[in-house]
Amino acid sequence: MNILITGICGFAGSALAKSLLRHRENLTLLGIDNLSRAGSETNLEPLRALGCKIQVADLRSPETLRNFPRIDWLIDAAAEPSVLAGTGLNPATSADLLDINLVSTIPMLELCKKHGAAFTLLSTSRVYGLEPLCKIPLENRSNAFTPLAGAGTENFSMGISEEFPQTPPLSLYGTSKRCAEMLSLEYGAAFEFPVWINRCGVLAGAGQFGKADQGIFSYWIHRWAKRLPLRYIGFGGHGLQVRDCLHPADLTGLLLQQADSGLGLEKPRIINLSGGISSACSLRQLSDWCSERFGEHTVIASPEHRPFDVPWLVLDSTRAKNAWNWSPATSHHHLFESIAQHAEENPDWLSLCGAAG
Repeated sequence: MNILITGICGFAGSALAKSLLRHRENLTLLGIDNLSRAGSETNLEPLRALGCKIQVADLRSPETLRNFPRIDWLIDAAAEPSVLAGTGLNPATSADLLDINLVSTIPMLELCKKHGAAFTLLSTSRVYGLEPLCKIPLENRSNAFTPLAGAGTENFSMGISEEFPQTPPLSLYGTSKRCAEMLSLEYGAAFEFPVWINRCGVLAGAGQFGKADQGIFSYWIHRWAKRLPLRYIGFGGHGLQVRDCLHPADLTGLLLQQADSGLGLEKPRIINLSGGISSACSLRQLSDWCSERFGEHTVIASPEHRPFDVPWLVLDSTRAKNAWNWSPATSHHHLFESIAQHAEENPDWLSLCGAAG
């Protein structure tokens, strides 16, 4: 099987490449990456040493995928991943964001159309509506926002399902990914090749290039380890906001099932994939973990609001469990410890990925 992973040198792409090679023999892994994410260049030669054939190129160039070798499956892990992208609070402009997350999807889909290849889009939890998310009634329970019991939130006991409203505003980032989802499904239906949309929660693990607006678990643990300044931003400055976390390698078995399934299998084309309620953690709880692991450190309270932040966002992966018998294998405690060890072994990591300021 010939597999193309776009964004292969990013955290998600590189983790999936390594895991796929461990899980199945006789794979030919091709990759494309423009190495624009600070730190991604460190994955290039190690992946090549594993046999991955990687082209350093930009998907926005029409030459990149022209006359590309035949593929059986394309995994799109290339993205501008920050919810603040295009807002002026992130280096990426709105045009950059749309080019990377939406327009560059077109040549990928054209390649799948040409070869009849399966297409997997790694999408995001941020395709769900900002206003409905912020209206979920919450209470503080154990230093974390939690859906308020008895306030009509019983359907959130496992998290946000795929039926949760997806009406704008989402964020420019979320909308770019939602549009890419719709475009991909239309291509698959029109030209009869399999398309799978996997909406991931927060991806995390050792070696992630964490920043304040993306890769928060890695960013927080690395900065705590070096005693660099940290802030609880918004929601009163108490750090009660909650997200779930998932290691991308935990997706491997499911992705292989999808790739093997072909076009005719009656399975849902859109699914949530996340660590879910069992991995949900607030920044305050993460700080408590860091305090026990590394010792005390002061976190500054910054109650001012930051655009597109939400107080609670945990995905419900029940559909994936029912359809594919999938569940995450790596606990959040194991994720945190792996990041902590990586921080100790790589004290200059934040400088490498541009997050030391």
